[in-house]
This record gives sequence, C-alpha cells and structure tokens, in this order.
Amino acid sequence: MNLKKNMGTIDRVIRTTIAVVIIALYLAGQISGTLAIILAIITIAFLTTSAIGFCPVYTIVGISTLKEGQAK
Repeated sequence: MNLKKNMGTIDRVIRTTIAVVIIALYLAGQISGTLAIILAIITIAFLTTSAIGFCPVYTIVGISTLKEGQAK
C-alpha cells in the first residue's frame, strides 16, 4: 500500500476547517440524527486524511494537490 503524500497544505487546511465547523454545528445542536452520523463520518475522514496528508480517493482518481517542493 502506497501512502505517499498527495495533499497540499491548502487542501489540508480546508478539510480541517470544514471538520471544525461540523463539530461546532453538532455541539451547538444545529445538526442531529442521521445527518449528524453522516457528517461525523465525513469529519473523521477529513481529520484523518488531513493529519496524514494522504487521500485514498486522490490516488484512485490520479490527482495530487501537493505542490512541487512540499515535503513528501
């Protein structure tokens, strides 16, 4: 399994920001039920991929947001 980084800094920041917004909405009681469960799964995926800098979907599609010169 190849876990070569394929996510750039901006991509990682955007994913983390979206995850934080989802968490805040949940804690504020704005989302609940099935929607909260679906968004929790997305949040976990976003935070995990942001932390490791690797997105499996990008590998399947064949893209990378990692700019030239960023750590690999």
